[in-house]
Amino acid sequence: MRIVIAEDSVLLLDGLARLLRAEGHDVTGFRTAEEMVAALSAPQAGLPDLLVTDVRMPPSHTDEGLRAAVHLRSLHPELPVLVLSQYVEQRYAAELFAHGTRGLGYVLKDRVADVEEFLDATDRVAGGGTVLDPEVVSQVLARSRHDLTDLTPREREVLGLMAEGRSNAAIAESLVVGLPAVEKHVTNILTKLGLPPDADTHRRVLAVLRWLDLNGDLR
Repeated sequence: MRIVIAEDSVLLLDGLARLLRAEGHDVTGFRTAEEMVAALSAPQAGLPDLLVTDVRMPPSHTDEGLRAAVHLRSLHPELPVLVLSQYVEQRYAAELFAHGTRGLGYVLKDRVADVEEFLDATDRVAGGGTVLDPEVVSQVLARSRHDLTDLTPREREVLGLMAEGRSNAAIAESLVVGLPAVEKHVTNILTKLGLPPDADTHRRVLAVLRWLDLNGDLR
């Protein structure tokens, strides 16, 4: 695979690059999110098979890496992204999930110590799977502790399609129903999952994560 890594720690960047190259992958590393975005945005640059990025990078060491991943993922929803972090940045994590969970991973760096687990995560995310650290799920879902038992079969079907990253219009087309019917189902789903309107909360993302969590698709 062609893998791009954005990591400001020289030791970690070198270690990850050596590990992945030993597996036969073509690896390019960047120490700033700005350099990484510029390289991937160049006219002649094709998308890598996987982007691995840290969250906190220069110059402010806050959330540059994750914001860059959100930006690239919004432009290229098919780009597999594996986020490595010491922290859970809930706001941008939710934004990242908002563009679909396929080919997406968010793993805390403590887990990277397990080489086999890390390599497995890279393979699964590059292959279109979802790999989310249990602590990430726990924090992002902290405000939503409802299960799916109150949902009707149709609402569960709609939520399952939401988990695939489909828009309301795409769901309506798939189910051969009108858009207003889908919008009503989505509203009912969010209400039943205890996700009231909140400008600071990505309710659709939380609903999807609840679905994935309870169906064993978060690994």
